[in-house]
Amino acid sequence: MKKLLALFLVTLLFLAACSSGASNESTTNDSEGKDTEKTDETNEITIWAWDPNFNIKALNLAKDAYQSVNPDLNVTIVENAQNDIVQKLNTSLSSGTTKGLPNIVLIEDYRAQSFLQAYPDAFEKLTGAFNADDFASYKIATTSLDGENYALPFDTGVTGLYVRTDYLEQAGYTVEDVTNIDWDQYIEIGKKVKEATGKQMLSLDPNDLGLVRMMIQSSGKWYLKEDGVTPDLAGNEAIKEAFSIYKQLIEADLVRPNSDWSQFLAGFNSGEVASVPTGNWITPSIKAEASQSGKWAVVGQPSLPGMESVNASNLGGSSWYVLNVPGKEHAVDFLAKTFGSDVELYQKFIKEIGAMGTYKPAAEGEAYQGADEFFGGQAIIADFAAWTEEIPQVNYGLHTYAIEDILVVEMQNYLQGKDIDKVLEDAQKQAEAQIR
Repeated sequence: MKKLLALFLVTLLFLAACSSGASNESTTNDSEGKDTEKTDETNEITIWAWDPNFNIKALNLAKDAYQSVNPDLNVTIVENAQNDIVQKLNTSLSSGTTKGLPNIVLIEDYRAQSFLQAYPDAFEKLTGAFNADDFASYKIATTSLDGENYALPFDTGVTGLYVRTDYLEQAGYTVEDVTNIDWDQYIEIGKKVKEATGKQMLSLDPNDLGLVRMMIQSSGKWYLKEDGVTPDLAGNEAIKEAFSIYKQLIEADLVRPNSDWSQFLAGFNSGEVASVPTGNWITPSIKAEASQSGKWAVVGQPSLPGMESVNASNLGGSSWYVLNVPGKEHAVDFLAKTFGSDVELYQKFIKEIGAMGTYKPAAEGEAYQGADEFFGGQAIIADFAAWTEEIPQVNYGLHTYAIEDILVVEMQNYLQGKDIDKVLEDAQKQAEAQIR
């Protein structure tokens, strides 16, 4: 077992070395760099977001839909890398200036509270501009502060377990056998699948504990206590169990290590892994390999064994925020009449992008109910919509990524033999020292 762990760690070092030369270039449209400061009489708004194939496409569809509401409003969409948006917002807001900032900005849900609490006057309240009850409750909690809504929720990171049905069949299993299971059962099934097919069960990046986040939220727990500030690592049974499952997956040789996004995609597109536990946003990437059509299904993610946990969780997701700058009234109206109420627009998101929102009325639409032949005729969007309603609400707080940086290191210590209680106690001390 120790040899297997050592081989896993050596493999990770090799993969990291191979990928270190890759560049992470961001692309922007011609609008970037323009001064986006507005006057009070402005009839234009600027929106910042990332990902041209997802968020930017959704914005363009919303822009087209809004033309019938206010054809005179000029909507400029600017694409930036997510990290660049975070840096630009922090740089400007910390210096007390809004010059050059957009009217609307997309912010990842894990980062939302850090902006809202650090810059409470920088964002426009959206309370009453849309019906909050029409959106998934876990998103409203994430994007609110002191009882006020500060964002219009967008995409859901609702998770699922994507499985290769042909590999399951070779091991004597059906889709029903992996439905509503826990992680202990997943491991036992994975061992038999590997024995029958030679395929590992999933691909993991040791520098990304997204799987751990999925596991702990399924039991209603997080890295922080309910106040969103106090670290909750030492004695956190959900994290302890998630670390244990993670280690068991590696010890059973069910993990194909990766060190970047392209290697993660290659794992399932090449047929080298039998399942993909992750957010629904991976669907277009799975469907990119047309030769695998009919060989996939999606079920709810495994629950954490031995505790109160559900077969649903969240990984990622973002929401739209309006900055408190001239033009904010137009910005609020744009969001309210597109992302906040347009059922047909959400059908287009599904049909043209594969983007699934958290707007509950949209789930009754035709696009949500449609069968997907790639997944054997399964209505996967309807299933994801149902699982969205089951996601436990947690407070992501201010320090998700800062704490995860600590846990990434401690996970490696745990894999090399450090006692789990000591691992979490040390992580707790580091977190308390860093985020005061």
